[in-house]
Amino acid sequence: KKRPEDCPYLHTINRQVLNFNFKKKCSVSNQVYNVYACLVCGKYYQGRSRQSPAYAHSLKEDHHIYINLETERVYCLPDGDEIIDPSLDDIRHNCKSHLVNQFGELVRKIWAPNFKGQIYPHEFLQAVMGASNKRFGMDKQSNPVEFMSWLLNALHADLASFNGENRSIIQDCFRGELEIVKEKKDGSGDSNNLVMEETYRAPFVMLGLDLPPPPVFRDAEEKITTPQVPLYKIMKKFDGESVTEVVRPCKASMRYHIAILPQYLILHMRRFTKNNYFVEKNPTLVKFPVKNLELKDYNPLPPPNENEELRSKYDLIANTVHDGEPDTGSYRVFVQQKSEELWYEIQDLRVAESHPDVVALSEAYIQIYEQQHWGSNLVEKI
Repeated sequence: KKRPEDCPYLHTINRQVLNFNFKKKCSVSNQVYNVYACLVCGKYYQGRSRQSPAYAHSLKEDHHIYINLETERVYCLPDGDEIIDPSLDDIRHNCKSHLVNQFGELVRKIWAPNFKGQIYPHEFLQAVMGASNKRFGMDKQSNPVEFMSWLLNALHADLASFNGENRSIIQDCFRGELEIVKEKKDGSGDSNNLVMEETYRAPFVMLGLDLPPPPVFRDAEEKITTPQVPLYKIMKKFDGESVTEVVRPCKASMRYHIAILPQYLILHMRRFTKNNYFVEKNPTLVKFPVKNLELKDYNPLPPPNENEELRSKYDLIANTVHDGEPDTGSYRVFVQQKSEELWYEIQDLRVAESHPDVVALSEAYIQIYEQQHWGSNLVEKI
């Protein structure tokens, strides 16, 4: 092992070229095990032995500092000595999650009071492309439900692995808990077979709401009217009494009950269904409150702990909308600026002021509600 003062090559490390979101694969042998990153040029090479690509690269290019992408231990080649230096901790952190770093930097720029008003998210988008193996990119429109679910889970996993605990600020903000009662027959084939009941709890970060099927018949004027449904009606799925039939992974009757409310409640309207030939869109309009969504009115909630109040009221802060056909349509989002109680409609680079009444009349696809009296506590926590 080498102390920092014993290694004459630490100054050759180039942090600007390091990107740990690429697939961990040797650029010479294409092997995916025992891979090191050269901290001088950023390329990936296998091994440390005399016959390895990393060893050859150190001699040919005079690049001497390498980090093992699995163990995060740093070595000097061709000597093979491990380098112990606290100044390399930032690289080890980047090695763990470039996505977290870029997301954090983007958020800090957005909220910095002395920063310019226009923020370019290209570095964050590059991190998303790398971390998702190009599942999400800048050259194609992706489903926002899939992206949000992936992003929250990826950020939580990276943050939890870094702090050594199975929790993160993502979990603190968005995670709730469902109590689920599952009933299914024992599978014996007998018409009088027993019904087995199982009760368990499961976490959630997003609640999927089923929309009623749209009408297939025309009215007296030969028009197909757009149906409407109140939010409270489709939220009854989680009242602990309504039964939902499922077929996967097996046929069962499910009852869902919200046991723990999250600080930020994400609702997903299931507008798209796939059949054997194409994707269908349900145009049903959901009537929802912009302010004072009171969950306890139609979802029985567990009593709060001693000396705590039941926080069951929510205010809408973001509403994502889908316009057009399933395959060729586009998305836009309404976002509230809380400091001035103003709403803005955003689509790509277009930003325009909107009105709460317009927000409430849109085809909601994803909604984010904030628990009342929580936002100020979160700012203090951050």
